[in-house]
Amino acid sequence: MESSVTLIGPKGLIKRHEFIRVIIQSLYSLGYRKSASSVESESGISYKSADFELLESQIAEGNWNGCIDTLNGIKELEDETRASVLFLMFKQCLLECLSCGNDSMALSVLRKQVPTLRLGKENICNLAYSLLYLKDMEPSKIDDNAIFELRKRLLTELEQLLPPPIVLPERRLEHLVETALTAQIDSCIYHNSMEAVSVYEDHCCSRQQLPTETIQILTEHENEVWFVQFSNNGNYLASSSSDCTAIIWEVLEDGRLTFKRTLRSHQNPVSFVAWSPDDTKLLTCGNGEVLKLWDVETGTCNHTFGDHGFIVSSCAWFPDSKRFVCGSSDPEKGICMWDCDGHEIKTWRGTRMPKVLDLAVTPDGEHLISIFSEKDIRIFNLVTNAERVISEEHPITSLSVSFDSKFFIVNLNSQEIHLWDVAGKWDKALRYMGHKQHKYVIRSCFGGLDNSFIASGSENSQVYIWNRRNARPIEILSGHLMTVNCVSWNPKRHQMLASASDDHTIRIWGACQSKNIEKKLN
Repeated sequence: MESSVTLIGPKGLIKRHEFIRVIIQSLYSLGYRKSASSVESESGISYKSADFELLESQIAEGNWNGCIDTLNGIKELEDETRASVLFLMFKQCLLECLSCGNDSMALSVLRKQVPTLRLGKENICNLAYSLLYLKDMEPSKIDDNAIFELRKRLLTELEQLLPPPIVLPERRLEHLVETALTAQIDSCIYHNSMEAVSVYEDHCCSRQQLPTETIQILTEHENEVWFVQFSNNGNYLASSSSDCTAIIWEVLEDGRLTFKRTLRSHQNPVSFVAWSPDDTKLLTCGNGEVLKLWDVETGTCNHTFGDHGFIVSSCAWFPDSKRFVCGSSDPEKGICMWDCDGHEIKTWRGTRMPKVLDLAVTPDGEHLISIFSEKDIRIFNLVTNAERVISEEHPITSLSVSFDSKFFIVNLNSQEIHLWDVAGKWDKALRYMGHKQHKYVIRSCFGGLDNSFIASGSENSQVYIWNRRNARPIEILSGHLMTVNCVSWNPKRHQMLASASDDHTIRIWGACQSKNIEKKLN
């Protein structure tokens, strides 16, 4: 080992001998043993510390007294770690004594040597139990080859226990490089690609990773488009309109959408749609009207839920695609759980469940989240029946849950979007600002790689995109002529976004192909 510490790197932050040690370890772990040995020889640095090399030779020889002396000589070793290592060594020692038929030696070690090493009462008891267990296993049948393999396994276990610099953490260089790449990805506000990041250069994505360019305008609706949602597999888009219809669109391989079918049965504007998790069924909510269940493949209406007095505001599926809940703006109706055959399974009603404005079930099926009394969010654990309520200062217009079930966002008419965690670990919400919302229902969504982005419509005819780490939008998309009511990010195509507007159109946004584009932020 070098007598003095030599620092390397542009900023002089890396100790040369440590750097070489992790390189040698990496070469060994990748199978380049000759190269690793050559670097050790040329540099005079071994990736194994002197203490561990000594332990390795002593264990190979069965020199347990020498192992104890070596361990006691490592001053920086914590007592708890030392005790754990000694426990494993003595367990091996007892096994070998028994395998040789030397029961008296094993008992002597347990009685005389073990108590002097401060292993703790629990460890000593465990060794005594081990002695009885090993005795019952007929250890005399253990041959030299088995002893050799057990000693190798002991060394592997010690490598997991002993701290650096005695032992290097496994695959340390790969861990350091991955940490550096992760930090670069986390600091990249546009990162939205599954492609592996190169170690050859610092990582930085351009805005071309995001859906910022209109690639298609869908004009089949005859009135305001209020809602859009991509299917869970990303192969379809459903839209609903004040023209009293819902439309299913198919996403083609080239990224363009084609009309599949129109769903006609509602007598009033259709305000909400929800895909079943298996994408075979679709729910549609009429504005002040009943709930309908559709077969996606045939376009037939399989069931109508409720009657003319049953006003549905929103609905959400459970993961099994067999049950769903719907919320009513009628305080007496509350929340109902149905199966697909129209059987009511459960209801939540009463003074604690007044007018429901929006609801969602987390994709893992564990939580039911609902918006009621305009400003309150109720998070109900469907497994434990525990619940908590979050009260916002301003009226909430909509709710959206992340695909990983960990977070949800709410749109407020105060022109803010708030991000909350489902588990309730946060005292305050993260806030996103910049869009315009005052008097209409505007819906936002999570999207992009790992749900790293939030998108929302706006009353000023634009679409806003935020990186979840930034309160201000990183993109503002222009093209619609009137209020953008709802957006949906394709869960499988991270560079595809749909937006629905009062201008009767749906815009499909994709990655911009231009090389030189200026940001449109105001």
